[in-house]
Amino acid sequence: MDTTHIDQLRARYDRVLRREVAPDEPGARVERTGPVVRQTSARGGWSGVLWSGFASAREADAAIAEQLRHYGALGLPFEWKQYAHDRPDDLGQRLTAAGFRAEEPETVLVAEVAALERRPVWPDGVTARRVTEPAGLDPVIEVHRRVFGGDQEPLRRRLLAQLAEAPDRVRVLLVLAGELPVSAARLELSPDGDFAGIWGGGTLPAWRGRGIYRALLAHRVALAAEAGARWLHVDALPPSRPILERLGFLPLAVTTPYLSPAP
Repeated sequence: MDTTHIDQLRARYDRVLRREVAPDEPGARVERTGPVVRQTSARGGWSGVLWSGFASAREADAAIAEQLRHYGALGLPFEWKQYAHDRPDDLGQRLTAAGFRAEEPETVLVAEVAALERRPVWPDGVTARRVTEPAGLDPVIEVHRRVFGGDQEPLRRRLLAQLAEAPDRVRVLLVLAGELPVSAARLELSPDGDFAGIWGGGTLPAWRGRGIYRALLAHRVALAAEAGARWLHVDALPPSRPILERLGFLPLAVTTPYLSPAP
């Protein structure tokens, strides 16, 4: 894929998934306020800045202060998703100066669905099951807790709302070795159907290195193709980036999550 094509795809990604994006969970609200697009969750889900377009450093500083006031009045912590191509060039430094804490940078990787393998090869005795009912979420959340740590209840609330109110936008998957849950993941579709995001995919340590991640990816590619998505995207941490690039993904942008100071 040439540089011009990447630039065009990045511009489309910014428009569809940042500037003109719909809420990514039921009950959330997306607003455009001046040069900022933000999401505010009413159910303890993700809140934060999705896109910003500043004409000057002064405008950036004013907008940062405004978002701190907005979320502070609601008592909500939030995240500012800063991309390397956002302006001004020192936006990250300005966020840090305002009290934000930078998390580990991630790379947005994209691939054309039609170019990816969509025939999963599962290890013997391993299968994937789609979860469509609330009762099936318990093992999904437990796998996430054991693999990623931390509080996974916000994810449970998000998935419960999605399954109840927007089931056509999400595919929740549980991978089983016999009846033992060993991995979990999801596919989320953009409202226009052009992009599909892959999330999760963590596998219990004892079951890594057996091809589960690759099979789970291929399974989600097949689901994305079935839904009519053209592009697959993922926010990849450094350990998973080379794996995904070998499978056909290309880097689109580097993004750094900046976490707000406590409200």
